Amino acid sequence: MGIDGIPLFSMLRGRLSWLGERQRVVAENVANADTPGYAARDLSAPADFARALDGARGVGLMRTSGMHMASPTAAATPFTAEVSPDSETTPDGNSVVVEEQMLRMAESRMAYDAAIGFYQKSLNMLRLAARATGR
Repeated sequence: MGIDGIPLFSMLRGRLSWLGERQRVVAENVANADTPGYAARDLSAPADFARALDGARGVGLMRTSGMHMASPTAAATPFTAEVSPDSETTPDGNSVVVEEQMLRMAESRMAYDAAIGFYQKSLNMLRLAARATGR
């Protein structure tokens, strides 16, 4: 079994991919900060826990009673950029606030660093477990 078959690593890889795509969208927003009529965009939230569980185990959530709430359906694409106007809009219709975009970029960078750290720690644990005894 390769590392691609371990659900933890595939979820981390998906998270890193989402964060990288979010950085690209934020960079587009900053690049268009002076474009008249440009609306700031952001990615929709990453996959929730229920979808990650479904994908990792191949088992969906089951309603055992009619009183249970139905689980939300998965989106067709994992990453969807949506118009996400910032706190103000200029008279020319541009809704990009560079300070807010920088905050989004910093949030994404911190989350990316945390996910990379977790990925590296998990790899180190696998290496330790695979090492021969007595070494």
